[in-house]
Amino acid sequence: MKLVKYIRPYLFFALISPILMIGEVLGDLSLPYLMSYIVDYGIAENGLELIEKAPLPYGVMNFLYGAGNYSQLNIIITFGLLMLLIVLVGGFFGTLCAYTAARASQGFGHDLRCAAYRRVMSLSIEQTDNFTTGSLVTRMTNDISMLIEFVEMVIRMCVRSPMFLIGGTIMLISLNIKFGVVLLCSLPLLLGTLIFVLSKSVPLYSVVQKKLDKVNSVVQENVSGARVVKAYVREDYEIGRFTAANSELKDINLRVLKLMAIIHPVLNIIQNFAIIAIILIGGIDISEGVAGMSVGSIMAGITYVTQVIMSVMMVTMLFNSISRAIASGKRISEIMDSDPAIKSGDKNGEANDTVISFENVSFRYPGTSGRPVLHGINLEVKRGETLAVIGSTGCGKTSLVNLIPRFYDATEGTVKVNGTDVKEYDLTALRKKISSVMQKSELYSDTVENNIRWGKEDATPTEIKEAAETAQASDFIEHLPEGYKSFIAEKGASLSGGQKQRISIARGVVRKPEILIFDDATSALDLATEAKLRRALSEKMKDTTVIMIAQRIASVKEADRIAVIEDGTIKHCAPHDELMKISETYRDIYDSQMKNGGDINE
Repeated sequence: MKLVKYIRPYLFFALISPILMIGEVLGDLSLPYLMSYIVDYGIAENGLELIEKAPLPYGVMNFLYGAGNYSQLNIIITFGLLMLLIVLVGGFFGTLCAYTAARASQGFGHDLRCAAYRRVMSLSIEQTDNFTTGSLVTRMTNDISMLIEFVEMVIRMCVRSPMFLIGGTIMLISLNIKFGVVLLCSLPLLLGTLIFVLSKSVPLYSVVQKKLDKVNSVVQENVSGARVVKAYVREDYEIGRFTAANSELKDINLRVLKLMAIIHPVLNIIQNFAIIAIILIGGIDISEGVAGMSVGSIMAGITYVTQVIMSVMMVTMLFNSISRAIASGKRISEIMDSDPAIKSGDKNGEANDTVISFENVSFRYPGTSGRPVLHGINLEVKRGETLAVIGSTGCGKTSLVNLIPRFYDATEGTVKVNGTDVKEYDLTALRKKISSVMQKSELYSDTVENNIRWGKEDATPTEIKEAAETAQASDFIEHLPEGYKSFIAEKGASLSGGQKQRISIARGVVRKPEILIFDDATSALDLATEAKLRRALSEKMKDTTVIMIAQRIASVKEADRIAVIEDGTIKHCAPHDELMKISETYRDIYDSQMKNGGDINE
């Protein structure tokens, strides 16, 4: 029910559409009666005698032609043209109904998809990981499409089906009460079939969506990790994994379709038996000379029975759509009901000499137990200082810097930026102070210029070029076919690892942030290029506080201070020369990397 609010802006279209549908249905219901007039009075041998006993058609013909001044051909033409006119008017109403229903449903879908996407963007990394990428893609596309289809069907069918059911029944009974008995005997069989099928199929729709999630997840993983798959020659394995997920989706879909397949033959059988019964009853009555029974009446009765049974088919489709919409609605509601775990504050923070401070900080990832990833962290970083962070793999280096822009919140203790607790910051204001450059460079299918402009939306071409020069990227960019206007393939597939990292660094630099975080973001750069990058940063961004995570001693030894993390805590924090004296862990890293005064990677 929470999703209903997204239809409110389109309430006019949602309400006018069923009203327009009434005009179409009334036209469809009147056609069998008009056809019976043509058969009984225009085609039958004694039609002119019979029409005198039928007040409505007799009155119409007398009004148009005068008493006795018309032939049976005139009757056929008159009611044939009337049927054509009703079809055109009904078609006009039906077209408007389809248009207004589409406006309402598509508008609803557009607004809901935008709202769901905004909510996904507001969720924390932990929450998006819990949903999984494949599931979020399915929910944003397939599930919302199911809801759009449901809204359009409800708007159109909520009037059409009941009117055909009720109106067709009334018209049938008005022809002959016995025809109504035929219908009364048919409906319980129809409803029993529907109840049986829907009770079995409804629970399966949630399973269908989950299986679709799995297929999307496998596809997403393999497309994004195509290089790894090919590098390890795992194509056959991944094809097998996809085949298994796809087979599960196929199997559950087949179960649903087998159940739904029961409905059509049952309805056809019941419909044909009902038609046979009407013909039989009508034939007996005609042979016995029952008043009011004619060939035209039998034809009209057959049409009305068909309309009523088809309306039940429409109800089946409606319930089918409702079943799928309920499953999809629950999945979308899970997104919309997910409050962001990282709540925004309302402060902007004033400039402070101590830009970053950690006070007795401990952190463990949500849903985990045991020893925290980080514990007892106490650290202050001054404005313009370059702090390097080094330690063994898995010691918590990335976890430490992720607490600054609030990708995660500290479990215990306080993280401050400019003396203000990051939890009190407006998230947008906080993250605009920070540029994070990750080891894995995320580039987009766009120009080099626009990829760098991600860091600052209103960056001028001059600012972009200066950022590229600082990141040591200008040389290779200018040698691209169209320079800064060159188009980058998806995920930067057309660039080398070092080129991607330098564009990512330029994207972080162009913002001119207060805090610049390098999370092993220079790992693909050679030492000479990295040295040029450090010099450019120190010259052009003197007031920027730099935090640099690195694995190589050569990358960090010129930093103002180096924090050595071991077992989730900072063991020592001092310049390179001092660490060589006091930190055994740092000396071990140094000795393992340095050979004859040079880095082993040189």
